[in-house]
Amino acid sequence: MELIFATQNAHKVKEVNEIIADIPNLKVVGLAEMGITDDIPETQDTIRGNAIQKAEYLWHKFEKNCFAEDSGLEVDALNGAPGVYSARYSGEPKNDKRNLEKVLKEMENKKKRTARFRTVIAFIYEGQLNCFEGICEGTIRKDTAGDGGFGYDPIFQPNGYNKTFGELSSEIKNKISHRAKAMKLFLQKLSE
Repeated sequence: MELIFATQNAHKVKEVNEIIADIPNLKVVGLAEMGITDDIPETQDTIRGNAIQKAEYLWHKFEKNCFAEDSGLEVDALNGAPGVYSARYSGEPKNDKRNLEKVLKEMENKKKRTARFRTVIAFIYEGQLNCFEGICEGTIRKDTAGDGGFGYDPIFQPNGYNKTFGELSSEIKNKISHRAKAMKLFLQKLSE
């Protein structure tokens, strides 16, 4: 089975394909691989809302089984920011480095450093919508560490680890991350 993943982000497509590598006859393709260049809207004020909006856009346009995800970093000392605005936290155009630097600047004198990554996957199969959520709790480091991953990975240290997502191997990250947790629930549904 081939599923369209509503993203132009090659990092996310690669990560998802690594997570599902053990599942026979399942392939996830991104929008670029399908030749889809549409700028899919993300105008909702929640992570869940954006995931649903993207999946419904694809379904209504192509009527192909698809899924979309939206993720965000929620920092408690910043009242849950950047949250749904994680990808564009420092403004347009999107820039991971500027976003990360903005969070570090805003966290400079904060003692409370708890945070979480949240992912919601919206899956439409033959017109039916299902949503799956994954959360990874952790803390925001005072400086960057590691050059793996993408986005806020170099400043996010998951609970139970002394390394950031930027330092952890993709094998470990793909077992404990917010996206991996949401994917696990999603794959359970797929196997039905």
